[in-house]
Amino acid sequence: MTTTARTAPKPAATTGARRAAAARVRLRLRLPHIGGLRGRLIVTVVVVALISAVTATALAYRESRDAVLKRAQSAAVDDFRNRIERLAPELDVPTDRRAMARFAQDVSSGLRGSLVVARYRELTAVTDPSADRTRITPELRAAVRTHSRVSLQRVEQGGRAWLVLGAPVGLDAPAPHGSSAGPSGVEIYAVVSLAEEERDTAELVRSVQGGLVPVVLLAAVLALLAARTALRPVRRLARATRRLATGELSIRVEEKGRDELAELAHTFNETAGALEHSVGELREQEALARRFVADVSHELRTPLAAMTMVSSVLEEDADDLTPDTAHAARTVSAETAKLARLVDDLIEISRFDARAVALTVHELDLAEAVRATLAARGWSDRVEADLPPGIRARLDRRRLDVIVANLVGNALRHGAPPVTLTVRAADDWLTLAVADHGPGLDPETARHVFDRFYKADSARTRSEGSGLGMAIALENARLHGGTIEIAPPAPGVGAVFTLRLPLRTDSAS
Repeated sequence: MTTTARTAPKPAATTGARRAAAARVRLRLRLPHIGGLRGRLIVTVVVVALISAVTATALAYRESRDAVLKRAQSAAVDDFRNRIERLAPELDVPTDRRAMARFAQDVSSGLRGSLVVARYRELTAVTDPSADRTRITPELRAAVRTHSRVSLQRVEQGGRAWLVLGAPVGLDAPAPHGSSAGPSGVEIYAVVSLAEEERDTAELVRSVQGGLVPVVLLAAVLALLAARTALRPVRRLARATRRLATGELSIRVEEKGRDELAELAHTFNETAGALEHSVGELREQEALARRFVADVSHELRTPLAAMTMVSSVLEEDADDLTPDTAHAARTVSAETAKLARLVDDLIEISRFDARAVALTVHELDLAEAVRATLAARGWSDRVEADLPPGIRARLDRRRLDVIVANLVGNALRHGAPPVTLTVRAADDWLTLAVADHGPGLDPETARHVFDRFYKADSARTRSEGSGLGMAIALENARLHGGTIEIAPPAPGVGAVFTLRLPLRTDSAS
C-alpha cells in the first residue's frame, strides 16, 4: 500500500536549542564591546563552535525525528492493514452498530494508544467516544473513499504528533499487492499517538545538548591557547616598540617563520635599524656642531681677553683723543664687551647641551641674594622689589644670579617701568615673579621667547643681548628641578615671568 495524503511535519524547536540561540545572540551583542584582540579571537572561536554545535543538534533532531516517525509510521500501517485483512471476513455486511463497535474494538486492541472509528453509511462506531475526532480530516476521508488501500496523514495538534490511518474494508480475501477484491462500504480509521517516538527524539536531542557546554568550553580553551600562541609575537613587538619609543634604538625582535607576523617583525627590525642609523648620524652631527661651537668659543676667549684689555685702555684714554677716534674707541669697547658676553653664553649653553653642568647648592637667604643681584648690575633703583625676610632655600647662588639677572634685564630692555620683582614661598616651593608694564608678549612671541637666538622682530638684526639669556635662564631653572612660566596677558600689566624652584635642591650633575 502507498501513501496518498500526507501533511508535512512542522519542526519543533526544543528549549535547549532556543537557549543556545539566545546565548549566541547575547554573545554577538557583546562582541563589539570587547576591545582586546585576544578577547575578540576567543569570542569568535566560541561563537563558531556554538553555532556549529547548535546546527548539528538541529540537524540531528530533524533527521532522528524523521527516521523514528517513518519507522513508527511503517509499523503502524503494516499492523493496521494486517488487522483489517484478518478481521474483515468476520464482519457481516450489511452490518449494525454493535457489530461495527466490536469490529473497531478488535482493530484497536493491537494498536498502541490509538483511537479507532468505524463508519458504515450513517452508522459510526468509536472506541473512545470522548476522544477528539477532528484529527480525521476531510482530505483523509476523501482519499479513503477514492482509493482501495491504506491512506495516512500525519497531523500536529496541541504540540503533539499524531498518525491518522484510514482504509476501506473489502468483502473478500485480499488480492495480490494488498488490494481488496471489492468494497463493503465500511470505512475504518485509526488515530495513533506518536508521543513515545517524540519522547525518544527529545531524549536524543537532550543528550546531544548536554554535550554543548563541554564543546564550548573546549573551544574556549583551544581559542585561548591559539590566541596566546598567535599573539605572543604581537606582544613582543609591542614591548619592543615601547622600548624603541623610549630611545633604545638597538632593540630588535626575533623573526620566526614565514607568515605575516614574521614579515611584520622583519619590517620592524628594518625600520628600527634605519632609525638607529639616522639618529646616530644626527647625534654625531649634533655632537660635532656642539664641539665646534665650544672649540670656537674657547679659542675666541684668548684674543677677546686681549681685545677687552686694549679696548678698556682706549676707552679710559678716550678723553685725550680726537672726537672721532674717541667715538671709535668707545664703540670698539662696547662691541667687544658684547662679543665677550656672547662667547660666555655660547660656552655656557654648550655645557648644558653636553650635560657637563653641576649644581653647587648652599643655604641662601633669598632676599639677600636677590638684592645682591640687583645691586651688582645697578638696578636697585629701577626695580620695585617685594622681598619678604626669612625665606631660605638650598640653591646654587651663581645660577640663581644668572636667572634673576636675565629675567630682570629682559623686563628692563623690552618692557616699560615700573618693573616689579616679587618673591614668595609656599608648599616647599619658591616663586619669583618679574613683571613690567609694557605692551606684553603676543602669543607667537610667548611660544618662542625661550628659543635660542629668537627675535620678536625679524627685521631687527641686532640686539643688546646675546639672544641666549632666556634659554640659559630656563636651563638653569630646570637644573634646579623647576621651571619658568609666562603668565597670560592681563589688562594694565605687561609681560610676567614666574620662576618656580623647590626650596630644597640637592647637588646634581
